[in-house]
Amino acid sequence: MRAKRTVSLAFGFVLAASVFVPTAQAAPNGSSASLARTSDNRIQSAAAAESYWTPERMANAIPAHGPATVKASSAPQPSGRAGSIDGAAPSAKVRTEQAQGIGIMLNESQTVGKVYFTNPANGLNYVCSGATVNSGKKKLVQTAGHCVHGGAGGQWMRNWVFVPRYRNGVRPFGTWSAYQLTARTAWTNSSSSDEDMGIVIMQTLGGNSIVNVVGGNGLRWNWGYSVAVTILGYPAGAPFTGELQYFCQGTTWNGHGQQVRAWCNMTGGSSGGPWLQEYNDQNGLGYINSVVSHRHSDPNQMDGPYFDNDIKSLYDFAESLSP
Repeated sequence: MRAKRTVSLAFGFVLAASVFVPTAQAAPNGSSASLARTSDNRIQSAAAAESYWTPERMANAIPAHGPATVKASSAPQPSGRAGSIDGAAPSAKVRTEQAQGIGIMLNESQTVGKVYFTNPANGLNYVCSGATVNSGKKKLVQTAGHCVHGGAGGQWMRNWVFVPRYRNGVRPFGTWSAYQLTARTAWTNSSSSDEDMGIVIMQTLGGNSIVNVVGGNGLRWNWGYSVAVTILGYPAGAPFTGELQYFCQGTTWNGHGQQVRAWCNMTGGSSGGPWLQEYNDQNGLGYINSVVSHRHSDPNQMDGPYFDNDIKSLYDFAESLSP
C-alpha cells in the first residue's frame, strides 16, 4: 500500500547532496568492518575554508550523487532495542517564514543547511545537505556517507563546510567549517548503501559551537522501518535550483536490504538531508531517523540507510573525537 506522498516547494529550507534517503533504521551487524573510521588529518582552518567558498564557487558546485551501483544486504535485519537522544533548542531567534508544500505549510528549519566540499579524486566542488544533531559537546552535523568520503577506492572530502538555513545566497548563521569527518568503514571500504551515513565534527565560529547557536535535532535508532517522517533538503538538480529548502512528508517502508524508502521527488543536492520524526516547525527540531542516500528508477521515491545500532556507534565515535 502506498504511503501518502507530499512533495514540496519550500521557501526557506536548504539541503544539498546527492541522493535521497527515508527515515528508518539499519540493523546491527557487530562485525569488525562496521567500526567507524575518521579522516587521516584535520580539515583546514575555519578562515581558509570560508574564504575558499566564494559565492561563485557555491553557485557552480555540482549536486553530489550516491554510487551508481547500490550495494545492500539481502534482507532487513531484526531491530535492536529502540534508542533516542533528545534535541536542543537554539539560542538564535527562530524564523517563522513558511515553506510551501502540498496541502500543508511548514516553517523552515535553521538546523538544516547546505554542505559544500571538494572531492580530491577529481578536484571538483560538490554540494549536499545536512543537519545538526545534539550531543554533549554541541558540534555535530549529520549527513550521508558519500558526502564525506568517496566510498570504496575513494578519499575523504576537502574544504568541507556547512551553511545552516542557506537561502538564495544568504548565509544567516555563517559558514561553519569541519574539524574532522567520520563515516562507517562499511561505507569507506565497501560503499555499502546500508551504511551510507556520516557525521562531521564542526569547528567553533566566533567562539560558539554550532548546536548552541542553531539548535540540534534529536537522534533515533531501531524504531522500525515504518515511521512518519518529514524530509528536508536542498535539491539542486532540475527542476530545483538548490537555493531554497524543500520538504516531503509521508511514511517510510523497507525498500530493500537494510534501507528505508519514501515518496519524495527531490533531486541531487538533497543527499544527506535529514528524515525527521516528530518535526516541530515552531522550533525547527525533530529526531533524525535516516538521511537522503540514493534512489532507483522511480524519480518519486528515495532510499536511505536504516538507523540501527550502527548510527549510535558512529555518533559515539564522533563525539569522542570532538574537542
